[in-house]
Amino acid sequence: MKFNYQARDKSGKTQSGVIESSSKEGALQILAGHNLFVTFLDAVETRPLFERNIAFFERVSLRDIMMFSRQLSVMFVSRVPLVEALQTLASQTKSKSFKEKIFRLSEEVEGGTPFSSALAKYPDVFSPFYINMVKSGEASGTLSDVLEYLADHMEREYHLVSKIRSALVYPAFIVFLAFAVLSLLMFFVIPNLSRVLEQTGQELPGITKFVLTLASLFRGFWWVFLLMAGGGIFFFFRWKKTPEGTEFLSRLYLKIPLLSSFLRMIYLSRFAENLSTLISGGIPIVQALDITSRIVGNALYSEIIKEAKSEVQKGNQISTVLQKYPAEFPPVFTQMVFVGEKSGTLDKTLSNVVSFYQKEVERTVEAFLSIVEPALIVFLGLVVGGLLASVLLPLYQIGSL
Repeated sequence: MKFNYQARDKSGKTQSGVIESSSKEGALQILAGHNLFVTFLDAVETRPLFERNIAFFERVSLRDIMMFSRQLSVMFVSRVPLVEALQTLASQTKSKSFKEKIFRLSEEVEGGTPFSSALAKYPDVFSPFYINMVKSGEASGTLSDVLEYLADHMEREYHLVSKIRSALVYPAFIVFLAFAVLSLLMFFVIPNLSRVLEQTGQELPGITKFVLTLASLFRGFWWVFLLMAGGGIFFFFRWKKTPEGTEFLSRLYLKIPLLSSFLRMIYLSRFAENLSTLISGGIPIVQALDITSRIVGNALYSEIIKEAKSEVQKGNQISTVLQKYPAEFPPVFTQMVFVGEKSGTLDKTLSNVVSFYQKEVERTVEAFLSIVEPALIVFLGLVVGGLLASVLLPLYQIGSL
């Protein structure tokens, strides 16, 4: 059997790897013979592929991190030792992937690793913002307060994301329903009607010929359309992750009417909240800007924040950079930042901005829902009705002769 291990040598240096042994006890003896103190040991997955957990379904969700932060803050306030708190949370976590990570965190902390350094080993789960806030809490001795704030912060993020996702569920359902209805028409309804029209021998309108040809192509080459759609989606998501794709889409989203103003409010709220939190947590302004640029969620905003960081390093103010981009940072926002910098209360000023934009985002989502539902119903009716009308029109013409 093969085992993954993490261990420390006599100097405290951490190392990891894979060792082969007939049993777990044998692997421990081998590592001990090399003067290594084992902090983690687990058998390598040897089950058939179809029995293994699929990584996509084992991703750690925002809700998992939110619950972890909240429960850890409560236990920490109750003076439960950090290692014991982590082990308790790991034992009750349902996600196998997250359970394993929390157990490893507890082992790292028990071995003497700072909690923030242990978190940094899982950048796919814990953001730079999260890690640096914990680090500031460790340095200032206010880890309990930091964990409580992180829990509140994650809850706000989760609430916003949940609201946006719920707003998209209904439109996604309508689009799916539209495709399902169109597929049924193309496969079953239109073929029968086309045979009736052919028997009449009547000259068909151009729109009817187009629909019949399209239906014939769809029935004969549906697998080609399916492969093209699947391939297009696959390559789109691959391209989306490239630097070029990320930058192009970031700029494109901010040019789409209605959507652009909504996204700007989200990015401004995220920028303000994260920067405010990091500054109030004792993180130097340059480092806070660097962290915020990586988690703001848009390449264009990230570039502007990096430019602001560069100017701050030279002794300039953030507001001098933001005022050069009035489309991304409205004058009111920039003025608030300027006032905060002048008064030395940038963190408090930004927190006031956050509450304003979060309320605006919620109002926008509610307005979007009130408009999109009837609009999509009308759209679905027009598409299906237009398709049927184009085929039934010749039959009505025959009946009127």
